[in-house]
Amino acid sequence: MASKRKHPAVLAGFVSLVLLLSGCASPEFMVKSMDPLMDRMDTTVNRCPDVDTIRDSLPTTIVQLDGFIDIAPSAKLYLRAAEVNFGYSFAFIEDVDRARASYLYLKARDYALQPLLLNDDFRGALHRPVDKFRASLDEFGKGDVPALYWAASSWMAWISLNLDKTEVLMDIPKIEAMLLKVIELDGNYYYGSAHATLGAYYASRSKVIGGDPDKAKYHFDRAFAISQSRLLFIHLLYAKYYAYQIQDRALFEQTLQQVIDTPVDYFPQKNFANEVAKKKARVLLDDVDSYF
Repeated sequence: MASKRKHPAVLAGFVSLVLLLSGCASPEFMVKSMDPLMDRMDTTVNRCPDVDTIRDSLPTTIVQLDGFIDIAPSAKLYLRAAEVNFGYSFAFIEDVDRARASYLYLKARDYALQPLLLNDDFRGALHRPVDKFRASLDEFGKGDVPALYWAASSWMAWISLNLDKTEVLMDIPKIEAMLLKVIELDGNYYYGSAHATLGAYYASRSKVIGGDPDKAKYHFDRAFAISQSRLLFIHLLYAKYYAYQIQDRALFEQTLQQVIDTPVDYFPQKNFANEVAKKKARVLLDDVDSYF
């Protein structure tokens, strides 16, 4: 019997076909009516363990989302595009092309910021000192958590690739404040990933400039508990940043090997993300001598 699972490239082609054949409806109506299909595409991508198939299909998805946003911008589309641009850069670009990855991370950040910029206080505080910025976050509630998380994560990822630009260091406290606000409003969002991002942040910096291995360990432990240790990129970050910070080679190797040995379908809803984590873990483990 033929499989009923639709591959992302097939679904992306179907989206294009729907638009071409729908001349009788307005473009705005067509984009808005496609939300259920795009939700199904997200589910299909996340469950697919074939990393190469996703790699080949995501550029088409990114271009289509840019077009949809141009036609009928909405908070949901902005966040969908932010997540796809972030995921594509993290999975496939940042390790081979830092300039392109930086562009994609900034694009993801700016998309995720769009719903937040509708708030006058936040918009006015975005480029103000951190105390003004932090106060503006009190305007947000639980419904703003996805935008806060993807904006902060994308911003942090961009900064990690541009640490040679001293001016970017001024933005780091703002990102920390956004992640702490996410945890305050809904620490369980995306399986506790805000905790993991904060853990990586506290572990990636020396104590002189705000690093704190105890805070890092706390946030990683919270992320493991919330995710039930099913989301392997949390383990990846734990090894890459925390085990490295405390210079525990055994912990580094053990954690990465655990990621690599995890079977497919261990967490079916996040097969793709987990398979990406495995590929990155193999690279880190092969390069262990450069870390210790």
